Amino acid sequence: MYTFDYLVFIGRFQPFHLAHMQTVEIALQQSQNVILALGSAQPERNIKNPFLAEEREEMILSNFSEDDQKRIHFVHVIDVYDDEKWVKQVKLRVNQIVQPNSKIGLIGHFKDESSYYLKLFPEWIMVELDSLKESMSATPIREAYYRGEIQKQAFPKGTIQFLENFQKSSIYRQLQEKYLRDDKSNLV
Repeated sequence: MYTFDYLVFIGRFQPFHLAHMQTVEIALQQSQNVILALGSAQPERNIKNPFLAEEREEMILSNFSEDDQKRIHFVHVIDVYDDEKWVKQVKLRVNQIVQPNSKIGLIGHFKDESSYYLKLFPEWIMVELDSLKESMSATPIREAYYRGEIQKQAFPKGTIQFLENFQKSSIYRQLQEKYLRDDKSNLV
């Protein structure tokens, strides 16, 4: 029925937008299980990475049915700034979830030079997607969020609810103040 036992989707999901959602939906059609490798999973927040890994899990799962939620798994990947160590970490975390002899794939889109990491897993079958949702990028969405706007056309319902609730927190206000005070170029 499915082409893969597991499809891995790597991203920061800061926040989880419609192109991310569409990718997960495609992955669920092709694979029994989907593993979302949540990048930048260290426990500190900044304006580039406002949401902790556990919060992103909650945000993402809120957009899927109960049945689909059971097929979505998460691994947390810490930034190490060394490709070899990073790849080793991703594989180690994924291998803690997958069953032996599973057919594993990697799903993604070569958006720009920052997508080079998709080529670092030659043992996983690549499922390359065309641009989804006009190459939606989280950076301008985050910038708008810090200006107090939630661009509802960019998000599934669960993410909108999460962002509205988070906006009421003191953490959001601290990040918003930092964004408005600092050089906005560090959001990329």
